[in-house]
Amino acid sequence: MAEERERINDKITTSAFVGAAGTGKSQRAQLVASLVDADYIIDDGLVIYKGSIVCGKSAKSERNQVSAIRRALFEFEEHRQAVISFFKSAAPASVMVIATSDGMALKILRRLRLPAPSQIVHIEDVATPEEIVKARRERFKKGQHVIPVSHVLVRKNFAGKLVGQLRVFWKSKDKREGEKTIVRPPFSFYGDVHIEPEAIKELVSFIAGRTAQIVKVNEVGVTPQEDALRIEIKLAVKLGDKKLIEIASLVKRRIAVSLRYFTGLDVKSVDVIISEVQV
Repeated sequence: MAEERERINDKITTSAFVGAAGTGKSQRAQLVASLVDADYIIDDGLVIYKGSIVCGKSAKSERNQVSAIRRALFEFEEHRQAVISFFKSAAPASVMVIATSDGMALKILRRLRLPAPSQIVHIEDVATPEEIVKARRERFKKGQHVIPVSHVLVRKNFAGKLVGQLRVFWKSKDKREGEKTIVRPPFSFYGDVHIEPEAIKELVSFIAGRTAQIVKVNEVGVTPQEDALRIEIKLAVKLGDKKLIEIASLVKRRIAVSLRYFTGLDVKSVDVIISEVQV
């Protein structure tokens, strides 16, 4: 893997465009990419080339903010591997990643096996304080985001509400005009998200308790592990149509699927222990 990454690093150069959430980065993405001579833009889980989505999945299509953050950081394996494979075939190329901090930009590039940025442009370098304040006001008041791709492409790839289009009349080096789409994601809150372990335990107990032949949930253990969860659940089960191993498999599958859906968290494993059997 080290040799593979070194070969990619020889063929791809990177830069970063950094600014706090809602400061207008995506609105200026195509212009800054032109200034730093970037072929591709990585923005919120998408890989964009000349205003077109060529790979990835938008974080703004996620149904909750936890999943959106993880999508933007390429934490989902299938998503990450698809983008890694894309850049292997796209090299040689120049890539600009959009991020909310220098650290986030470095983290994204590392996960995609790309080299560290040769230059970092901050939003303050290309926008006035007044423009930044206005952009943040619009974001937090209206909950609207900008994606630096066309309205048609966003309609195909985005699950939220399309709000409008924005034409930007500047010319890039290849004489193309910029086009952006204004969207409102399915999630509409901001700030840190914290899920108490007790809430996860209650959700696990509820899911297991609604399964046939489960008499009681005796104990639930939740252990965080490498940005994922390990669940252990002990059950009291009564004999019936399904065998004990079938019940355990069913509970395991339901818990894993439901936790991923309702919390956006990755579930590494679910261990089901039948500690009591009733006739």
